[in-house]
Amino acid sequence: MLVARDKEKKLLEDAFEAEESQFIAVFGRRRVGKTYLVRETFEKEFTFQHTSYANTGTKGQLFAFSASLREYGLQDFSAPANWLEAFELLKDLIRNSSKNRKVIFIDELSWMDSGRSDLMPALEGFWNGWASARKDIVLIVCGSATSWMLSKVVHNKGGLYNRLTAQINLMPFTLAECAKYAASRGIVMNHHQLLECYMVMGGVPYYWSFLRKELSLSQNIDLVFFGKNAPLKDEFRYLFRSLFKRPEGYVAIIEALGTRKAGMERTELLAATGLTNSGGFTSKLEELEQCGFIRKYREYGKAKKNAVYQLIDNFTLFHYRFLEKHPTDEHYWSNQENTPARNTWTGIAFERVCLQHIREMKKALGISGVLTDVSSWSCTADCELGINGSQIDLIIDRKDQVINLCEMKYSTQEYSITQKVDANVRHKVNDFRFVTGTKSAIHVTFVTPYGLARNSYAGNVQSEVTADDFFA
Repeated sequence: MLVARDKEKKLLEDAFEAEESQFIAVFGRRRVGKTYLVRETFEKEFTFQHTSYANTGTKGQLFAFSASLREYGLQDFSAPANWLEAFELLKDLIRNSSKNRKVIFIDELSWMDSGRSDLMPALEGFWNGWASARKDIVLIVCGSATSWMLSKVVHNKGGLYNRLTAQINLMPFTLAECAKYAASRGIVMNHHQLLECYMVMGGVPYYWSFLRKELSLSQNIDLVFFGKNAPLKDEFRYLFRSLFKRPEGYVAIIEALGTRKAGMERTELLAATGLTNSGGFTSKLEELEQCGFIRKYREYGKAKKNAVYQLIDNFTLFHYRFLEKHPTDEHYWSNQENTPARNTWTGIAFERVCLQHIREMKKALGISGVLTDVSSWSCTADCELGINGSQIDLIIDRKDQVINLCEMKYSTQEYSITQKVDANVRHKVNDFRFVTGTKSAIHVTFVTPYGLARNSYAGNVQSEVTADDFFA
């Protein structure tokens, strides 16, 4: 059963109902549910469906394509010698179909482009010279190799330039969508348990599919990541290889960002990775951002060219904190309860979840319809000027002349603001107002799982957001 993905499903259904032929590209990170989305939407409507083979040469790919043609009814044909011939056979299959609307689904298209194949000229000829002139074709191509999909299909500068009628960059689930997915599998968890699970796995449906309803959350994490035959113990090893044909540069960027809590500017990343300052480096950053591994943001008051890049993917952060060390204890996660390493991780991971749910935070604050600019800000101490030195990880600058200065604090109960925390926040407000010279009203906003405990310091907070708000 397809859970969530309402917007993406409607796009595909609208393409099916359109009066013209449609060409749609579906891409996104490994395990995010691209193939499942297409198959569940169209079920038995396929005129042709093919999934290519990984790590197979052109000869093997053509053999597999021929097998799919036979499976969908094309008979008595000679094996194609190249992709130009293969797509001519696909035309024959379509001509023989009695369906009013012909849905053609080619999954993992990038794997078909092996060696010096003529795949792209064949695809271009099939669409430009034949399919687009008809009224009855819905061509859907899909792939996890994001760099290939973006360069060869989505941003193609050759024969397929501007030929797509739609594209779907399938992103991980939000917390609310994960809650629906867990419920559909009979898994009962409260909002805090769902939050902690999301802090580990992010919103990748495939990862959540391994959860067993009879186990506690800690037992499930042990089972999925640390057990003897844990299904996701080696997931990181294959993750970037599946997305990028030459993953080394991408992994170098991720590893560098994995060492920083607040992120790095482009020049810092270049120095840390040793990569060349080029268009290729820019493309790598854009592709990692489109896959949801990193986020690009700017510091308040700085130009866009001084953008900061930050590791945002929950699973990758979890990997660097715990899996990279290859622990052998099958109950490792259960035994990490209340350890310094886990407590440090929860604070950082919770911040990442907050940053992934800005839309839900704005809704909780009642500013969904207000134009905003999201950024961070920092300054160094200057005793002569009375500047304490501050780091603010999330600022929501609103066009109604209000700035939400957000403090994100993880807690397993209502968060109690202490005198020290209150003083620290007031220092941040004073530093920010003095250094930036802003005339906007500054609203201190606390984002915590269970909200604030009522004490004398809570009265200094203008607004708060809880984990429950992420599920709205």
